[in-house]
Amino acid sequence: MILVTGVSGALGGLVFDRLHGSGPDVVAGTRAATGDARRIDFDDPTTLTDGFAGVRVLVFVSAGYAEDDVVLARHGAVVDAAAAAGVRHVIYTSLAGSGDQLSIALAHRWTEARLAEAEFDVTVLRNGLYAEIPAGLATAAAETAAATGVFTAPMGHGRIAVVAREDLADITARVASETAADLAAGRPGRHAGRTYELAGATAIGGDDIATALTRALDRPVTYQPVSLAETRQALATGDLRPYQVGHTLSLFANTAGGLLARPGDDLTTLLRTPPRPALELITRALAPVS
Repeated sequence: MILVTGVSGALGGLVFDRLHGSGPDVVAGTRAATGDARRIDFDDPTTLTDGFAGVRVLVFVSAGYAEDDVVLARHGAVVDAAAAAGVRHVIYTSLAGSGDQLSIALAHRWTEARLAEAEFDVTVLRNGLYAEIPAGLATAAAETAAATGVFTAPMGHGRIAVVAREDLADITARVASETAADLAAGRPGRHAGRTYELAGATAIGGDDIATALTRALDRPVTYQPVSLAETRQALATGDLRPYQVGHTLSLFANTAGGLLARPGDDLTTLLRTPPRPALELITRALAPVS
């Protein structure tokens, strides 16, 4: 049996949709269980051991945005419960190696270390940052760009290698189904002990976002870098929580520093089709404002 956690989220839902109805049994895990889904609440460890009962392959989708101590507690509980339930293989959605300096990296690297100590087999999918990030920046900036002809962001002249969430879901589902097939056949898991680097094949910068806005708005838009200090002040007046402000600034600082442009080595190897073009995803996101 394969269980996918976090199916109410974007990535977990896509992975489950790809696996559902395939050969092996596939079960959904979600905080608020409905229908055939199991209740898997990372904040309530009592749900995990029973929730993982009978599971051979666990697709462990990261618990996402929260303060580091909260994420560490969640992830530690998952590792402990998977071991107690007799899970044979855990597939963890982590963060690309190019993101080592990001503030969100701590929880991912800690989790990888905890998984490495466990008795079950592990595959780490070091996912790149989503193409939805520059798409979201473009969409949020569209109204101002339409009025001023300028797109501003604290990205400096750096670029970020982004990947479509759908591509990551395709890879996760492939690894899970192949792992389940290997277990069923009693042969060594081809993905056991592997860490895959899945940063995007295309690096996007501020000028690329401005070009996408130009096409969507049918007027020239240029990119103008702004400072992190200005951005911090703007974010502080919004509805983001303090840790979200910190993570956002860390992302921009790493981009401007040129640390996030490196593509992943394994994305094109594990995808059965060419990666979805990041610029097309940005253009599609802008379609409603054009």
